[in-house]
Amino acid sequence: MDTATPAVTVALHDGTRVVAESAQVDARRHGELLLPAVDRVLAEAGVKLDAVTDVVVGVGPGPYTGLRVGLVTAATFGSVLSVPVHGLCTLDGLAYAAGQAGIEGPFAVATDARRKEVYWARYEDPRTRTGEPAVDRPADIAGQLAGLPVVGAGAVLYPEAFPDARGPEHLAAGALAALAAERLASGAGMLPPRPLYLRRPDAQVPKNYKVVTPK
Repeated sequence: MDTATPAVTVALHDGTRVVAESAQVDARRHGELLLPAVDRVLAEAGVKLDAVTDVVVGVGPGPYTGLRVGLVTAATFGSVLSVPVHGLCTLDGLAYAAGQAGIEGPFAVATDARRKEVYWARYEDPRTRTGEPAVDRPADIAGQLAGLPVVGAGAVLYPEAFPDARGPEHLAAGALAALAAERLASGAGMLPPRPLYLRRPDAQVPKNYKVVTPK
């Protein structure tokens, strides 16, 4: 599952193929949409939740509130089912999806970070990231990515900085699950299921709030 972008997406993978998948794009309803999506995917596959042997969750980078929904849900499922919970970089899942769509590389992935910024990373190919994810203004990285296809909603939002924007715009959990299945089968390392924020949340405690004391 992944909630690091406006796409609320869930998939079930049997180790060989994606059995069922759901994706809805709504940046403000992650908490409302995620559990019904899980129910829908399980029903489509004809299995119960207790058949799940591993949980994979996108760890971002992404906005604080949406990202937290997926991570907390994944952790809860892992605890209830007593199964491992694995993290994957959301940008890696989108790069893998780009590979499924026919992009070979090198290329970059950029998602919307709000505040007129993008979360981004460069890839040698759909499975190989060449640096750590970052958050920047599009104009500040346009030169670094000049001549490269850029995949994702961040590229579509800023065509002046990323003239060769490519799809898919949003991650589908089937790609994340397929990448995780590959890595688990090969013994490759996975990330801990902890959020990759890259910056502080928008919500802040007021600095000069009035303290009310009882009389």
